[in-house]
Amino acid sequence: MLGVKLALFGLGGVLALAALGRVLLHALRLARRSPEAGLPASPRRPVTVLGLGAAGSLALGGAIVLVPPGHAGIRVNDLRGTRPGVLRPGVHLVMPLVERVVLYDLRERVLSTADSKRATDPLTAQSREGLRVGLAITVRYRLDVARLESVHANLPEAIESELVAPIATTAFRQVLPQFLVREVFAARREEVRDRAEAVLKPALEARGILVSEVLLRDVTLPPEYAKGLEALLLKEQENERLDFELQIKQKQVRQAELEAEAAKAREVKAAEARAQVLVVQAKAEADAMQHTLPLKEKQVQQRRLEAEAEAEKSRILAEAEANRIRVKAGADAERMRLEAAVLKDNPLLIQKIVAEKLSDKMQIMMLPMDGRYLFNDMFRLGGEVDGSPALSSAKTSARR
Repeated sequence: MLGVKLALFGLGGVLALAALGRVLLHALRLARRSPEAGLPASPRRPVTVLGLGAAGSLALGGAIVLVPPGHAGIRVNDLRGTRPGVLRPGVHLVMPLVERVVLYDLRERVLSTADSKRATDPLTAQSREGLRVGLAITVRYRLDVARLESVHANLPEAIESELVAPIATTAFRQVLPQFLVREVFAARREEVRDRAEAVLKPALEARGILVSEVLLRDVTLPPEYAKGLEALLLKEQENERLDFELQIKQKQVRQAELEAEAAKAREVKAAEARAQVLVVQAKAEADAMQHTLPLKEKQVQQRRLEAEAEAEKSRILAEAEANRIRVKAGADAERMRLEAAVLKDNPLLIQKIVAEKLSDKMQIMMLPMDGRYLFNDMFRLGGEVDGSPALSSAKTSARR
């Protein structure tokens, strides 16, 4: 739409220049004509057409109004005054040459008093003591679009300098006498800001100005009071430091007491634990003795029974050995008796036994003899050969 408006203005300008050119061309022809020539044709009709076209284009271009973003417009009719309604951002049509649009910035604005250290006439207010305190404040505000007609009709054009700044100054000067300088400087600064905001907001909103935030940036004290307050603050800081050190000492003492109590408690617990261990050990030893004594008694009884069994075993073995000796002796006696009887009945058995025991290589043949012994003949024969009965018997045995 802005391009259409510019095109209409451009077309109107071109048509106006064309009409002016036709008028100038007609005047030039009139100046150059000869006395014998007649009057040139009148350019009235083309000039009129061009003029009407230029006027129409310019009128149409002026009827198109563009409200930029963040703004709003009020239509003012030169014949009827302010027209109702607010023009929002966008393109609008108005009556050309009769109506005009007054634009208002709806974006947030900032009123900020200069820092009192650099300003020649800072915002100052009196405290409860009557001392003048410098204040650096910031007020963020914007116009209420719903009441823009009232703002246009009733408020001055320089809203910030002629309305917002005086009301903000009045609000702080109305609130500050309720506080001491020290309170404003330190503890209750936020309360001062809240009370001033409570006075400032209704006063501006009643006039169509919305306040979004009020800030109290800085407080400047009177020079004499600042020096005294600085000294007082130094003393308070020293006092606070001493209190803090005293609290640290008290905590250290308390810590030492707690550590001593803890060490004592640990020793008591350790002693109790050792006593409990000893009691448990004694009880365990007593319980062990209760089980050990019967075991020892059983072991003693077992050893006594083993000794008795060993003695009984030795006795039985001795009796058995004695009985064996007796039986063996009886058996030997019976054997000898029987052998004696046999030898008595068979005297040659003695010779056989002797011969068997002389050598295992000797072979003996038993021959019947009529009342004579075998060895008598052998000894006799050997003696006859060698002259010695023993040698003859040895040779005979060697040959055999």
